[in-house]
Amino acid sequence: MKKILNFIFSRIMIVGLLILFQLGLIVWVIWRLSSYFLYFYIVCMLISILTIIHLVSKSVNPSYKLAWTITIMTFPLFGAGFYILEGSNKRGKKFTRNLEKIYSITQPYLVQDEKIIEKVKAEDKNIGNQAKYIKDFSRYPIYEHTITEYLSPGEEFFRVLVEELEKAKHFIFMEYFIIQEGKMWDTILGILERKVKDGIEVRVMYDDIGSLTTLPYKYNEQLEKKGIKCQVFNRLAPVLNIILNNRDHRKITVIDGYIGFMGGINLADEYINAVSRFGHWKDAAIKLKGSAVWNLTMMFLQTWDFAADIHENYNMYRPEVYHPQPFESDGFVQPYGDSPLDQETVGENVYLNLLFKAKKYVYICTPYLIVDNEMVTALSLAAKSGVDIRIITPHKEDKWYVHILTRAYYEQLIRAGIKVYEYTPGFIHSKTFVSDDELGIVGSINMDYRSLYLHFECGTWLYKTSTVADIKKDFEEMLEVCTQITLKDCRKVKITTRLVRSILRLIAPLM
Repeated sequence: MKKILNFIFSRIMIVGLLILFQLGLIVWVIWRLSSYFLYFYIVCMLISILTIIHLVSKSVNPSYKLAWTITIMTFPLFGAGFYILEGSNKRGKKFTRNLEKIYSITQPYLVQDEKIIEKVKAEDKNIGNQAKYIKDFSRYPIYEHTITEYLSPGEEFFRVLVEELEKAKHFIFMEYFIIQEGKMWDTILGILERKVKDGIEVRVMYDDIGSLTTLPYKYNEQLEKKGIKCQVFNRLAPVLNIILNNRDHRKITVIDGYIGFMGGINLADEYINAVSRFGHWKDAAIKLKGSAVWNLTMMFLQTWDFAADIHENYNMYRPEVYHPQPFESDGFVQPYGDSPLDQETVGENVYLNLLFKAKKYVYICTPYLIVDNEMVTALSLAAKSGVDIRIITPHKEDKWYVHILTRAYYEQLIRAGIKVYEYTPGFIHSKTFVSDDELGIVGSINMDYRSLYLHFECGTWLYKTSTVADIKKDFEEMLEVCTQITLKDCRKVKITTRLVRSILRLIAPLM
């Protein structure tokens, strides 16, 4: 009974009811106007047609256009109104304007050493061009003088993270989509509390919706009382607002400016298999030591300063401040971020670039495979051109509708020559690419519309680092416990499931 009452009076329930009330109010107004049905319907149809013409003329993803067009034409009394409501959102415009201001202020701190770009181009011009694209459009440079360590599964990441947190002497920055009280977070929190007492600066940032059901309301105030600075990204408000879709899906830790972690692992117990929700949870992260950590530091500070509405002295957090000795080098390392508000789908384009340039193979791990036509074409064309494309997805789902959609793409991809596998022991949450024994990507970016178009994300692009071989080895070891999906498997699907898949694929860009 107590759990039921807690849910009824929970923040998610109250906010949800208020948003539903606003939706209901809009529907009621439209219904009242429908007493003049013929005239009202004609006006709505004209507005819908004009809205679709405007939508088609926009330089956005065709799948997004198609999904909205179907929605508007199916529900002409409501569809256009909701699209206009989203498109003319004042809070969204202010949100974008303030974030762009932060990026503009911090841009002079992210200067590319052109000699490094030229060095990569001298080894392979195509790969050098990929690095240049990331630098130009994500705003984050490529570096040498950095060593990396691939960490998988989550238990290994947790072990190394705790070791490095214990060594911190100056500052700790942590930015995560999900934080949940339990073994993992309680262990980390204990370290952070001790570090604060030692005079070390500690900052924690979490996404409000990502942690909505995993942390108590106003948890940030609890951390502040402990001396830990805390920001909550894009707070959930009881207002019908498209900007609520833009979540901070990043997972970043920076320690003393020269140690960094990033990847797919949140701070919750299922990520380290301390609890079992969907079988064995397989995930991946990467540790960086050296110059490239500066990109992660700036990524964190940009988001922090946006959330806190402040500007600060960024130079005091540079890698060399607390590590004046030269850093070791192991290939080329380029951590990068992706914003849903800059009209550039960096996360997807980095994946596409890798697929288009691959010569021998591309191995991919992703928890979700809900992709647009561009990605399907790139995967299929690479496979048809003789590149060995292999994809591992989960066998056990965390969201039934997402899993249905993921499986909806199997047949088309397998027909193109792509090998698709499911991770039989449970749920794979890793987001990794590895190609031709030279290139690798580890990050937070899923192969779905939310990650590629709506969320703030991050990844690390690797060229000729020792960790590229580690990512490949991990993939090959996973194949031993995976089940390969065949065309025969794809055909063993109920008609009702096929119907649900078809409907979900149409509206996938809006989910």
